[in-house]
Amino acid sequence: MTPSIVEGLETLRNEARPQEEKPPLQKDEPSLDGAAVGNPVSHSQVLDIWTALGGPGNRDRRYTLEMLLRGSKVYVPPPPPTPEPSKEYQALMARLRRDHEQQEYERMTNPVRPMGTFSQRFPNSAGMAQAFAAVNRPIREEDLGDDDVTYNDVHRQMMLILNFLVSILGVAATLWILARWWNTPARLFLTMGGSLLVGIAEIAVYSGYIWHLGEAEKKDRTTTERKEVLQTWTVGADAEGVAVGGKSSPEDENLRRRKRGSP
Repeated sequence: MTPSIVEGLETLRNEARPQEEKPPLQKDEPSLDGAAVGNPVSHSQVLDIWTALGGPGNRDRRYTLEMLLRGSKVYVPPPPPTPEPSKEYQALMARLRRDHEQQEYERMTNPVRPMGTFSQRFPNSAGMAQAFAAVNRPIREEDLGDDDVTYNDVHRQMMLILNFLVSILGVAATLWILARWWNTPARLFLTMGGSLLVGIAEIAVYSGYIWHLGEAEKKDRTTTERKEVLQTWTVGADAEGVAVGGKSSPEDENLRRRKRGSP
């Protein structure tokens, strides 16, 4: 309630109006008995008080609706009282408190050792790691990895993709410039069609190249290498070389004949 509402209620009581003119009290509305500043009042009660004091035709500026509501604020009822906890809830809370106190006591009597770092727990771990790396180090350089092979393969693939892109973009730019007198849709379709054809041609050429490489590799696998011993020699410390097997060539016979006929 505002001071104007309290003053208006006092005025209504002092005038002793008939019962029908008093502001009626609706159900579930706060009581107007013992009116004081700050007491709750409903919106309908404010309208009833304003109407009882004269309503719109009231010439007294103290009891206008604006003056009655000046200084008012929304009434927030106090929260309901907290219900008494049940016996089961009280027993549960008591048990939890006892468990917590027991854990605190055990933690105080048996403190947990602080966890050290890995280097503190295993001071020789660095030496063990170095020894393990030295023992398992590859013996041959070929076993160190295929970094060079992988790099060359990736480089070749990147250059292949770059070649495709340069060819397609170059043809597209050329067709776009050559067809500059055409309208835009025709130039666009011509450029896209030419780029598509160049891309298909590039893929076809590369596929043919890969196919030829595969065929050559298959042919190399089917070709078997045959080794044949043509001639064997036995050379002694004090004797001349004597042929013990194999086939002799005409050049060898000529050389042998000249050596025998020499003085």
